[in-house]
Amino acid sequence: MTTAGDIMHRGAQWIPAHETLDRAAQLMRELGVGALPISDSNERLCGILTDRDIVVGCVAMGHDPAKVTAGEMAQGTPRWIDSGADVDDVLHEMQEHQIRRLPVIENKRLVGMISEADLARHLTDEQIAGWAESVYARASTTR
Repeated sequence: MTTAGDIMHRGAQWIPAHETLDRAAQLMRELGVGALPISDSNERLCGILTDRDIVVGCVAMGHDPAKVTAGEMAQGTPRWIDSGADVDDVLHEMQEHQIRRLPVIENKRLVGMISEADLARHLTDEQIAGWAESVYARASTTR
C-alpha cells in the first residue's frame, strides 16, 4: 500500500499565523514553494496560504502585505491527511475539496506536503487523469 508519507514532499514548514504576508512571500521564495500551512500558537494547522492569496487577496485589494498577517488570510476549515493514509484517501480528500496541495500530519505535527508535482511523480497516468478531471473540471464550473 502506498501512503501519503510515501509520496509527500518532506520538510514542509509552517508560517505562524502572526507573521506578515511579506515574510510569508520571502519564506515561499526561500523554500521554492507556492503555499505554506498556517499554524496557530499551538502549532496546529489553522489554514493554508498560497502565493495567489497574497497577490489577489492582499496586494490587488490595495492592502500592505507588511501589515496583513497570514492568520487574517486563513479561511474555512483546513484540510490535511495523516501520513499513514492510503494514496486513494489522499486523492479522495483532494478531489472532494478541490484542493491542489495537502498538508501531511503525523502525531499532530506537520511532516510534509503533497502537491500536484508529488502526485505526478508517484501515481499512475490513470490516477492522475481522474484526479485532474475531478479537481479542474469541477473548479471551472464553479467560477
